[in-house]
Amino acid sequence: MTGVLPVLTFAELFPNGISHYAIGGLLIGLGVAVIYLGSGIIAGASTFLESTLSYVSDVPRFQKPKYVASRDWRVVFTLSIVAGAAVYQFAFHGEPWVTDVQWWRLLGGGVLVGVGTRIGKGCTSGHGVCGVGSASFTSISNVVTFMAVAIGTANLVQALGVSP
Repeated sequence: MTGVLPVLTFAELFPNGISHYAIGGLLIGLGVAVIYLGSGIIAGASTFLESTLSYVSDVPRFQKPKYVASRDWRVVFTLSIVAGAAVYQFAFHGEPWVTDVQWWRLLGGGVLVGVGTRIGKGCTSGHGVCGVGSASFTSISNVVTFMAVAIGTANLVQALGVSP
């Protein structure tokens, strides 16, 4: 029958199971809760750049007290995200992660994500984990927008036959 979407089974949707996703989600939730309870600051990663630029720039935007006061732990927080991914990869796969995506596409994607976090006043960790968890209307709206754009982009890229 034409126009009918196939129904996927649970095993087809999650061929490797869901336990590692559940454990990862619990660890992320625990991490943001500890940061919030310990500092009163939402653990979004998008202010990392502004916090880091407060070390080297005299521009008033980057010298805001909230950036200067939190820059040390934000650097550690962001480096820990990268280190955690590396430790996971080595522990469970025994080799570094590599990609076939060209460097210029990674760079372009990073720039677009950076612009998006400025326009959306936050990133997926801030809005998606912390904001939705606290029932923020703004965060819920942003996450719906993130997901709609991501799904639309993925479908467009697939339809155009673009590969890494």
